[in-house]
Amino acid sequence: MAGAAPARVILHLDLDAFYASVEVRENPALAGKPLIVGRRGRRGVVATCSYEARRFGVRSALPSLVAERLCPAAIWLPGRMSLYVEVSRRIRALLEEFSPVIEPISIDEAFLDLTGIARSLEEGAATGRALKERILAQERLTASVGVAPNKFLAKVASDLEKPDGLVVISAEAVPAKLWPLPVERLWGVGPRTAERLHRGGLRAIGQLLEAPEPSLAALVGASSAAHLRALARGEDERKVVPSREAHSISEERTYSSDLVDPDDVDRALLARAEGVARELRRSGLAGRTVELKVRSGDFRTWTRSLTLKAPTDLAETIVSAARELLRERIHLGGRGIRLLGVGVSGLERCGAGQPPLFPDPAEERARRRADALDAVTRRMGDGSLVRARLLERPARDKPSAE
Repeated sequence: MAGAAPARVILHLDLDAFYASVEVRENPALAGKPLIVGRRGRRGVVATCSYEARRFGVRSALPSLVAERLCPAAIWLPGRMSLYVEVSRRIRALLEEFSPVIEPISIDEAFLDLTGIARSLEEGAATGRALKERILAQERLTASVGVAPNKFLAKVASDLEKPDGLVVISAEAVPAKLWPLPVERLWGVGPRTAERLHRGGLRAIGQLLEAPEPSLAALVGASSAAHLRALARGEDERKVVPSREAHSISEERTYSSDLVDPDDVDRALLARAEGVARELRRSGLAGRTVELKVRSGDFRTWTRSLTLKAPTDLAETIVSAARELLRERIHLGGRGIRLLGVGVSGLERCGAGQPPLFPDPAEERARRRADALDAVTRRMGDGSLVRARLLERPARDKPSAE
C-alpha cells in the first residue's frame, strides 16, 4: 500500500520595503527617516517607502502629490532599478539552495514549495527562519515569511507581522488568524467587490461564512461567492509554479510633460531600447518580437508589435523596429506622448539559432559597441557610459514613475 502523500508546506517570502531598504543599506544616514522611492510631481507615484513614511499614510502606488501632503518631511529618491534587480538576483540564487520549486511573484517576493523537504509546518518555519538569517547576513536586508499548507494562507501569513516577521498559519488556526481580517485580504477582492460586500454588511472574512450563500451570491455573483467562501475556509489548491524564464523584457516611462517634439520622442525611444537591450544581454537572452506601447496625454493607448527576421539583443535593431511601428502603425493626430514603452518578446537563449552566413556589417559594428558598453558597465556600474545622443536630453523630458 502506497504511503500517504506528504503534507503540503508552502513558504511565501516578501522582502520588507525592498527598494527603500536597499537605499538605507547603501546610505545608513537614511535609517529611521521617512523615505520615499519614486518620482515627485503631478504625474509621479510612490514606488515604495520606508515604514517610517507608512506611519503617515504613504503607500505604494499613491500619487506623489498626495504623498507630499501626507508626509512633507519625507526624503525622496528616484530609485536605482539596476541595483534592485542585481540584489533580487542574488537573493533568488539563495532561494534555490532551499527549494527547487520557486515561483517568483515580483522582484521582491516569491513562493517556495517545501513539500517533501520540510515534513511539517514547524519544519517549514525553521527553514523560513534560516532563510531570513541568510538574507540578513548576505544582503543586510530583512524579509517577512509566511508558512502554511497553501499559497493563499502563506501570503496572508507573511503580511501579518511585517517587517521582519515569521508567521505560521495551519488549517486549525484559520478561525483565529484569518477570520478576523478584513475581506480586502482575500484574493479577488478589489475596491468594487469590497464595496459590494460592505453594503451587505460583510467586512470581516469570517462573516462571509456566516452569510447565507444566496445572499453572498446576490452581492458578488455565484462564481465569486464560491471562490471567496473557499478562501475564507483557508482552501487553495493552486500549485507553486516554477517560472525560470522571462516571457518578455520591457521598459516604459511616464513623462512629467507630454513629449511633442519628434526629436524628444526619438531620444526617448532610443533610451528605452537601450535599457531593454542591456537587460537582454545581461540575462543572456535575445528576442524576435519588438513591442511598442504609447499612451497620449488624453489617455488613449496603442500597443503594436513587429516580428524580426532573427532574434536580437542590440539597441540599434530594437529602436529601428520601434521607430517603424511609431511611424507606420500609430497615428497620434497631433497628440503628445504621456507614456512610452519598448519591449521584446519571443525570447530565447543567445546563440540558440543558426548564425547568418553573411553577417551584416552594421550589425557587427553595433555588436562591438554593445560589447564595449557591457565591459565598461561591468567594471564601473550602470550609467558610467552613455550614448552622446541621450546626453542631449532636455530638462523637460525627465521621466516620472507610473
